[in-house]
Amino acid sequence: MGQQLVFLPKCASTNTVAHELLNKNGATDGCVIVAETQTQGRGQRGNTWNVEPGKNITLSVILKPTFLTAQQQFSLSIAVALGTLDLLKAYLPPGNTIKWPNDLYHHDWKVGGILIENAVSGKLLQHSIVGIGLNINQTAFPQPRATSFAEQSGREFPLPALVQQLLQNLEHRYLALRSGAQDAQKQEYLQHLFRYQEWHWFEVNGARVLGQIAGVDASGRLAVILEQKLQFFQFQEIKYLFI
Repeated sequence: MGQQLVFLPKCASTNTVAHELLNKNGATDGCVIVAETQTQGRGQRGNTWNVEPGKNITLSVILKPTFLTAQQQFSLSIAVALGTLDLLKAYLPPGNTIKWPNDLYHHDWKVGGILIENAVSGKLLQHSIVGIGLNINQTAFPQPRATSFAEQSGREFPLPALVQQLLQNLEHRYLALRSGAQDAQKQEYLQHLFRYQEWHWFEVNGARVLGQIAGVDASGRLAVILEQKLQFFQFQEIKYLFI
């Protein structure tokens, strides 16, 4: 990853640039687009991801995981989340988790997020655009429940060195996935899943309900025990509550 590296001082979204490169057939497997700042960064559920220029990691990686079927695509999300979590664990105190499906948390505070956009050809994945945003040296945030490496560690970090280590982590996890580590990575994902097997409040269909996360199924749906019944939820069907 990163053998082909595109650096942009400013862009709307690194994922958008990645799409443009793919459309022009100008991206190799492992191509990385890094932006000093992006003005229309995208997150899960259509949310925007706004950051201070030059203080954080905003990048996209283009992958061609043709060894995965469409039904296995969440295993790529797991591998990427673990690779990103490895960076948090290297520099932050204990308390780092993956909030389903793929946000990075330090205790109850969001450090970053991942947005993966997949293209399928037949039964196989054709290509994937992996967008990653991590709060590194920013210490003031307009959105609630956000934090950063600097805020949690009390020091600033050199962004190029962290980007290099992040890419190494992602490559390690990606190659392990390609070598058949799907089951092992899923178990590790569950071990680091935010609020896993704990009772907490959620919002479902506008109502507040008490539930316990029991796991994640093969398609990436969150399994939650509600009213003594196991139920499965897609990305926009359940909301975590912090009360």
